[in-house]
Amino acid sequence: MILDVHAASEVGCVREHNEDDCLVLADQKLFVVADGMGGHACGEVASRISIESVDAFYADPQLATKLAEAYDELRLDGRVADLSSFHEFRLRSAIEYGNLQIFQEASRDPQLEDMGTTIVGLSFVGSRVYVAHVGDSRAYRYRRGRLFQLTEDHSLANEYIRMRVLRPEDLPQFPYKNVIVRALGLQEEVLVDTYYRTSRPGDRYLLCSDGLTDLVPDDEIFEVLAAWPGAKNAADELVRRALEYGGIDNVTVLVIDVVSDDPDADRVDATGTIFGQADAPHASGSMRRDG
Repeated sequence: MILDVHAASEVGCVREHNEDDCLVLADQKLFVVADGMGGHACGEVASRISIESVDAFYADPQLATKLAEAYDELRLDGRVADLSSFHEFRLRSAIEYGNLQIFQEASRDPQLEDMGTTIVGLSFVGSRVYVAHVGDSRAYRYRRGRLFQLTEDHSLANEYIRMRVLRPEDLPQFPYKNVIVRALGLQEEVLVDTYYRTSRPGDRYLLCSDGLTDLVPDDEIFEVLAAWPGAKNAADELVRRALEYGGIDNVTVLVIDVVSDDPDADRVDATGTIFGQADAPHASGSMRRDG
């Protein structure tokens, strides 16, 4: 499999700090975006811990072996019937681990007690792409002229729409549309939504924080993903449009193009563009964070 990947992050026009973070693990074909929240820069801490935790979780070969053994035992007992494979179990477990690390850090430091973060991740394994998310950071797939939102926001607005208390067309005027009902770090345990889709050559995937989707309409996201060649061009253009709409929040996007599914050609070409005061994305492989 050959993937063309680009991460772009921008502090925006209003915020002083970038509370977004992202992860590119080229050797694992794992890609993650996190959007932190909390006062006094707590959001920066939460998103960083979530990314570093997932990174460490995947980097430990002994942990992977133990996790595989645990998965086999749970599968025999029928306790992971909702999971399609070990890879989905691993992705979910990594995010649960990140949640626990944030919760424990907040418990130790009263100044961090309100911190939390959203998270969304994709893991490519063979012809499958595993999706995991908590909160309102999103994953999209563009395929053959159609844009699919792969995740469903864990937001108060979505809950109201599901209960038919709120109509979708009234969402722009809903005063609590940015209130999320699920995030990492708020409780000792968290429910992580996970599933898989089939990946094909020509697919284009987008991971993003709500700094993009709260400002740039889906039809413009579709336009960019459909027309801009190369992951870098598409990612940078999406960030530029978020700034055009006011850049009132941090914005982070990660575009992944599936160039080939040839098992004999295994490569991830990953780059990053960091605007404003954003920190560099965490990465391994073609991209690397210094320090």
